Parts: sequence; C-alpha cells; structure tokens
Amino acid sequence: MKNLYKSQIRVKILLVIALLFAALSSAHSAEKALLEILLENGVITQEQYEGLLEKETLTTEDILAAPQTEEVATAEKAAGETFDVGDADMAAETDPYIKMAVADAVAAKIDEDFPVKSSYGSSGFRLETRDGNWQTNLQWRAQLRYTNPFFGDPRQVDDFEATGTSNFEARRLRMKIGGHGYQPWLKYYFEVDLQPSRDPDSSAASSSARVIDWRIDLAKWDWGGLRVGQWKIDMNRERVDSSGRQQFVERSIVNRVFTIDRQVGVQLRGHLFKGTPGDLRYFAGIFNGEGRGVRNVDENMMYSGRLQWNFMGRDLGFRQTDVEYTDKPTGSLSFGGMSTIGPCTRWSSSACGNLDGFTSPLVAEGDQFKVEQGVQEFAFKYRGFSIQQEYHRKFVTDRVVGSKNDLTGAYLQSGYFFNNLIAAVPAPLELALRYAFVEEPNEVDRTIDNKRKEYTLAANWFFAGHNNKLTVDYSYLTLDDRFQAIDESTNRIRFQWDVSF
Repeated sequence: MKNLYKSQIRVKILLVIALLFAALSSAHSAEKALLEILLENGVITQEQYEGLLEKETLTTEDILAAPQTEEVATAEKAAGETFDVGDADMAAETDPYIKMAVADAVAAKIDEDFPVKSSYGSSGFRLETRDGNWQTNLQWRAQLRYTNPFFGDPRQVDDFEATGTSNFEARRLRMKIGGHGYQPWLKYYFEVDLQPSRDPDSSAASSSARVIDWRIDLAKWDWGGLRVGQWKIDMNRERVDSSGRQQFVERSIVNRVFTIDRQVGVQLRGHLFKGTPGDLRYFAGIFNGEGRGVRNVDENMMYSGRLQWNFMGRDLGFRQTDVEYTDKPTGSLSFGGMSTIGPCTRWSSSACGNLDGFTSPLVAEGDQFKVEQGVQEFAFKYRGFSIQQEYHRKFVTDRVVGSKNDLTGAYLQSGYFFNNLIAAVPAPLELALRYAFVEEPNEVDRTIDNKRKEYTLAANWFFAGHNNKLTVDYSYLTLDDRFQAIDESTNRIRFQWDVSF
C-alpha cells in the first residue's frame, strides 16, 4: 500500500514540477519539456506524448484527460481498493512531507535549468552564470557623519581661529559594480559617487553624481597582469585602503598633501614567489597625471611604482584594522615613488589641484611644476592587533620661478580588540590611536612655513565587519606657523555610521 501511495505522490510531484517549469519557460519549449518529463517518468505513453505534442496549446485538462499508463492505472486501482481510514490518516500525516518534496524538487529543477544563480556576500548582491564565466556584484554604501567644530583638517592660522561648525553630512554615497566577463580573469569594476557634499557657495554641479573609478583587469596569471582605466594609484596604503575600510572616521592629515589619488592610465601588476619569504607584489604604471577624468594637457606623463614585500610569506590586503582576526602573523614592507610634470601640485577625488601657496592649475603653465615623491610603508596584523605606518617625502620644483620645495609627512596608527585579553570587553569593540605630522615649507610663498600635528583616538563597533560599523574619534590638532611665530591648537570630534548593502 505504501509503495502505491508513494507512486501517486510521485506522479503528482512530477505534474507540479512540469507545470511550474512550464510557467517559467516560453510556451512552446515549456509544453515540450513538460511532456518529456511525463513520458520519461511513465505518466504518459509515447503515443499520448505524440498526440499531445500536436496540439496548438496545451492545458492541464489535456494532460489529466489523457488515458493513464498501465503502471499509473494499476497503482490507482490498487489504492482505491485498499485505501481505508488508516491510510487517510497516514496521508494527512504525510502531507507536510509531500509539500517539502514538491518544494525541493521544484527548487532543484530551477537550479538545474536556470542559467544564472544569485547570492549575497561581502561584495554585495551577486549574479553569476553556472559556468562561472560571467559575474556581476552590486553594492550600495552610505557613510553618514557628524563633525564638530571642523569637517575637514584646519591648515592655516585663519582655519584654527575660524568660527566652528556643527555639521551632519552624507560624506559618501556610493554604488559599486564589479565582476568579470567572458573569462574569470577578465575583471571589471565601476564606482559611482552619487552626491558629494558641497559648501553653501559652491555650484550645484560640484555635488552631482560622478564616476570616480572605472577599470578593467587582465589577470590570468599571478606573476603579471594589466590594468587599464581610472583608479586610486597603487602607491601608498592609506590612500588605496577604501574609505569604507578605514580604522578612523577619515584618513590622516598626511593624505591631502601626499596622495596622488585617482589617475587615468595603464599599469603592470603582479604577485611573485607566493607563499615564500620572498613573497612580493609589484606595481608599475604610466598615467595622464591630471587626475580624475581629465585629459593630459601636454606630452608629459606621470610614472609611478610600488614594491610590497610580504615578509612572512602571506599577502596583506588593502584594508585597515584586524576585524578578520588574522590567525597567523602577516606583515608587509613597501616602497613607492612617483614623478610627473604638469600644472598640478596635489590631487584629490576632485582631480587636479594645488598645495597652499602654489599657483592654481587654472592659471599655471602646462609644464610649470615637476613633482617627485617617495614613500616607505610598514603594516602588520595578528589576532586582533593591527599597526601601519608611512613616511613621505615630496619635492615640488616650480620651473617658472626656479624654486624647489621639500615637504615631509608621516603617520603611525594602531588598533586592538581588547576582548582578546579581557573577556569583559565586548568582542565587536576596537580601540585605536594615531599620530601624524606634516611639514610644509614653501620657497615660493615665504608667508607659508607650517608644521602640523594630529593626535587621534578612535573606537569602532563592528556589527558586520567593515560592511556595518560605527566609529567615533577625537582629534587634537596643532599648528606651528614658523613664519608668524604662532602656535595654534584645537579639538575635533567626529561620529560616523558606515554601512554597505
């Protein structure tokens, strides 16, 4: 009796699967696929299959009206003769299992036949073909921030003495799209900044949506690959680390002066001697040198390079803190350099700009400035502890005036999840501190000769790693204006929720 009952269930399940499959497919192909399923499982005969296939449209009634195969008819006859109240009770008890079986069978059929699968991970929502050759990841990120009394870094005496502000802003609203196509090693990535904040006297255009990153990677071999597009050039860790993977609310005071930011160009990059004490990453590129989305103004280009030695044989990725709790000690020692000639003396996500006291790119001659700079960098992570450090030198030669300026900057920051030592400390809590300084003597504008320092304490609470975290930090900022012989200092507090979907 049980075998016969199971046979009936099997027939019904197959009908449900077939009908659902028909609903998900085009009409003609669905009808044919439905009939093939019923034929293969003995529900209809070959003659019935051919007769039903000739119909212009196929309905459920047509299938149910078709004479049953001998196997099904025998099963139903036997079931009708022997099915009693006890069997009905058994059927009622078995009904949830029937539903589960139908659901599992339908899901399995969809998984088997539908060419695209979906999932969610650290890179957002993912659509991927079953052969693995096509993949798209979509993620949204919001960085909501409160600051007082400065939303930036004060750099001059007037900035320190200015009236403070209390400010809420959507510091970053981003959409990220990335993945690969044709082959897993042909990768792509786009990032759109949806609405940058602006000052009251700025034009609305300054806060319009903009494409900040776009790039394509040919990454078939670990030892060497090619990247083309626009991105944050791989020179120093603090800048390459995503703003959504920071240990503090914002990067240090060093960043504005020494970053070369996003550039348009081409780069050779690779990973050598993986897993050995000689584990090495290298980056060498040629770029326009005019910043994000700007055409080159002359034949001069920007040349940059970076060598990263993973001295423990384990690669250290570009993200701050050790929220992942690195089980084995992992560190890197890196050196980078850049040289270019053009109208720019600094760069940012807004493209080409000028350092304090230098001519604006809008009025500078195309090849007025020669900029050369280098960086030494160290980073290390182990079981909730993280530390990273950079030391920068930058030389700006004004080819019109004939002066050369030497700028120096450095930072050191470290964080730790103290729950590893004290059980009473909540596991999601990280405490961090940072020290940074920048020296900006200016041989062109003799009124500028500054040394600035930053002392910052931070606390992070990670709900879901970097994808959902709260950060609060307090900074003590100082200025030594050696031209005016004035010392200034101020305090700043910032609070931020950074969340990705």
